Amino acid sequence: MSVSMRDLDPAFQGAGQKAGIEVWRIENFSPTPIPKSSIGKFFTGDSYIVLKTTALKTGALRHDIHYWLGKDTSQDEAGTAAVKTVELDAALGGRAVQYREVQGHETEKFLSYFKPCIIPQESGVASGFKHVEAEEHITRLFVCRGKHVVHVTFARSSLTHDDIYILDTKSKIFQFNGSNSSIQERAKALEVVQYIKDTYHDGTCEVATVEDGRLMADADSGEFWGFFGGFAPLPRKTANDEDKTHTSDIKKLFCVEKGQANPVEGDSLKREMLDTSKCYILDCGLEVFVWMGRTTSLDDRKTASGAAEEMIRSSERPKSQMIRIIEGFETVTFRSKFDTWAQVTNTTVSEDGRGRVAALLQRQGVNVRGLMKAAPPKEEIQAFIDCTGNLQVWRVNDQQKILLQAADHSKFYSGDCYVFQYSYPGEEKEEVLIGTWFGKQSVEEERASAVSMASKMVESMKFVPAQARIYEGKEPIQFFVTMQSFIVFKGGIGSGYKKYIAEKEVDDDTYNENGLALFRIQGSGPENMQAIQVEPVASSLNSSYCYILHNDTSVFTWTGNLATSTDQELVERQLDLIKPNLQTRAQKEGSESEQFWELLGGKTEYSSQKLTKEPESDPHLFSCTFSKEILKVTEIYNFTQDDLMTEDIFIVDCHSEIFVWVGQEVVPKNKLQALTIGEKFIEKDSLLEKLSPEAPIYVIMEGGEPSFFTRFFTSWDSSKSAVSTEHLQYILREGSPDKGVKTLFCLQMHGNSFQRKLRIVKNGGTPVAEKPKRRTPASYGGRASVPDKSQQRSRSMSFSPDRVRVRGRSPAFNALAATFESQNARNLSTPPPVVRKLYPRSVTPDSSKLAPKSSAIASRSALFEQQLKTPPQEPSIPKSLKGVEDEEDLPAYPYERLKTTSADPVSEIDVTRREAYLSSEEFKEKFGMTKEAFYKLPKWKQNKFKMALQEDKIQGTVSVHFKLLLLPHDRSLITIFSWSSFLFL
Repeated sequence: MSVSMRDLDPAFQGAGQKAGIEVWRIENFSPTPIPKSSIGKFFTGDSYIVLKTTALKTGALRHDIHYWLGKDTSQDEAGTAAVKTVELDAALGGRAVQYREVQGHETEKFLSYFKPCIIPQESGVASGFKHVEAEEHITRLFVCRGKHVVHVTFARSSLTHDDIYILDTKSKIFQFNGSNSSIQERAKALEVVQYIKDTYHDGTCEVATVEDGRLMADADSGEFWGFFGGFAPLPRKTANDEDKTHTSDIKKLFCVEKGQANPVEGDSLKREMLDTSKCYILDCGLEVFVWMGRTTSLDDRKTASGAAEEMIRSSERPKSQMIRIIEGFETVTFRSKFDTWAQVTNTTVSEDGRGRVAALLQRQGVNVRGLMKAAPPKEEIQAFIDCTGNLQVWRVNDQQKILLQAADHSKFYSGDCYVFQYSYPGEEKEEVLIGTWFGKQSVEEERASAVSMASKMVESMKFVPAQARIYEGKEPIQFFVTMQSFIVFKGGIGSGYKKYIAEKEVDDDTYNENGLALFRIQGSGPENMQAIQVEPVASSLNSSYCYILHNDTSVFTWTGNLATSTDQELVERQLDLIKPNLQTRAQKEGSESEQFWELLGGKTEYSSQKLTKEPESDPHLFSCTFSKEILKVTEIYNFTQDDLMTEDIFIVDCHSEIFVWVGQEVVPKNKLQALTIGEKFIEKDSLLEKLSPEAPIYVIMEGGEPSFFTRFFTSWDSSKSAVSTEHLQYILREGSPDKGVKTLFCLQMHGNSFQRKLRIVKNGGTPVAEKPKRRTPASYGGRASVPDKSQQRSRSMSFSPDRVRVRGRSPAFNALAATFESQNARNLSTPPPVVRKLYPRSVTPDSSKLAPKSSAIASRSALFEQQLKTPPQEPSIPKSLKGVEDEEDLPAYPYERLKTTSADPVSEIDVTRREAYLSSEEFKEKFGMTKEAFYKLPKWKQNKFKMALQEDKIQGTVSVHFKLLLLPHDRSLITIFSWSSFLFL
């Protein structure tokens, strides 16, 4: 069904053509556009139409249409809004989902457009639009129920123990927290307080919180109860007519014919009951769905909507939500009401057939150009993880783990399980990923052992690292980039696999380098290539790939007709790892030798369709409640970073991967169950998307979010993340000094928690002065060559002059942090030693020479005290000091004059970059490299080279400020320090 442009209301011309929100108010039975500055303002006497247009990952636009009815709107306006919504949908192609929104009972999706809330104002168009602001502030009482903010009668009788109330007075806003309310509800209510403060008080009034049951214990409580005539006990909440809800367990299906809703008989609901030429009403109590067949007319749809409106009105269900759906675009909630619902057929089969025909004709010498459907340009897959880090891999052997040599890091067996730890430079600190890999033939006992080992490693590092659970065949791009040249052999060498084949009395097909083996080669480049051993038969071949076939004396490479030049390059690289010492015989599809087919047992049919992984869909965010092995989830629409609360667990579902985000204030028991929560979520399949039980699961701790997680958020401000004391101590030992200081300074903010929001609301500002920053994908480079077996595994290094990586510790930081650490005992949270990669671009000094002794601080304590009394002077920085290319323009001074202990020090220089003023010859003598090579290094490595010049003491100036903070979550004292500048020479 389509609608003519002649029938389209002029107000809807051009609507829904780009992502965003568009709003129309019903005036004189016609929609009138609302200016952008007024979007979010609603009046109780009006009706509105709201169009939300979303750009999907596929590039298509999705439309959601809502018509909002104020509590005082007229019946005529409400009817006009309903009819006009159907017309707007038809004009947009008849694919939009339409929602009926009633003031005070709006859907979660609608409220997500206007965060943190909507507070409708009295009056409207029908009453002459008399909504001029009163000169005197009117005291108002609001109740917060979930995301709904409802204006209630200003009386003590409105208060209960179960909800949160906001009392808005002329000079002060009170938040009354009912004793039965949760900390999450209180934090959300604070967002409403902030909104009221900014909107109605110009951000200048006072804010106070009042706890239910605190009586007159403080001045704020006494002042609050004074507005209600003094304190009196609150009665227990009793059910009234408004609180009565209609159960959604009852499902009744009606067919709408000639304006009448006739019941459809049946023992259960099935998709086959719905006729494409008719409209239906599915009554589920709180939800009333109108399903409209694709071939129904515009009048039929309007009639069905009217019948549903009448059904809700006649049964006196003000809370019921009406949702109108077009055939083929049903929501997950609607489909879940049916016992059976056939899935949409996949067109992959027909494309596979087309590919087979093309490959067959190409083998016969036919030009197939034009026969294959042109593939759409593929989006470059980004790993969002740096591949220049350090990798450790262990193979699980029963209840133990065996550390692999560097040369075997990327050689896995399908019958075994592995644990890996990868540390790499992040955007602001060194990040760590600890994960497990389960082979398809691995046994359950070793899988459980692997998870237990990985979890203990994460726990020993104070939950700082991200944790991953990965199955063979479902590996994400992050894993492949981490491994680079990844090889999967058949069989296994662990005790679990050996016991299994012995018990089952099956043949051991473990890879033998002198036996017959076939490998499929895949990947996108040197930094992401895989060799997967498959059955050595012709049916394992695929025209879209290249293969390596070998026995004890011969090696063949086979190139499919649909393989790319990149695939052929990867074959040469993988040959150096699989069979480097034998002469290779190249085979092209269609011109194979007899010996090649003999090794595969004869020629048979094989596929030409490229193997596809689970596609990544648009991300969905869910809040989680996990109790007694039961997982309950609630979707959060139009989510942002601020929706992640430090007291809760959240899940990001992008179909191909599942991310479990754990707030710092989550109870320890639930932190340890995060992986189980991810597995339960996959079982639940809330979006009915047929999630694979082997989909990768990540556990992300608040404060340690990697780039491959933060990319799902429009913007990400790392300063909002909470960091626990244990997490902080780990940062002090291993991370960036700047990050540690910022974390220390903001420690009381607790991320996006109730305490943090309360401090912001009361103090009238944000806790961190930095502007929000969005993390960008980490760049990664490929490996230039494959090392021979005598050498360890290497990683190529890729540096950008615009990107400063901070991974090490400055000398000042080392000295100061030494006061927090025991000199004799190794802290359990310190990561185990890592294997360094060969082919380093530069030589890092021995770590034992890098850390200055704590006595260096004591020896300069007098200097610190003197500097605390003397204001620091701003150094004069030459304008030419802009980059490496400008260094030659600087004057050169000898090393002895640049030292801070020099008797004849140089003035008018940038004291934080003294090394830049060395001559090229003396610079190379001191640092063992040129200035250009030095400034290409990450900042943390530059600092370590500077430290090496003076390894037993800090030669420089450190401005130190001490401050004590009482941490409320563990009641411990910690010293906070920061510095303005430090010198290294």
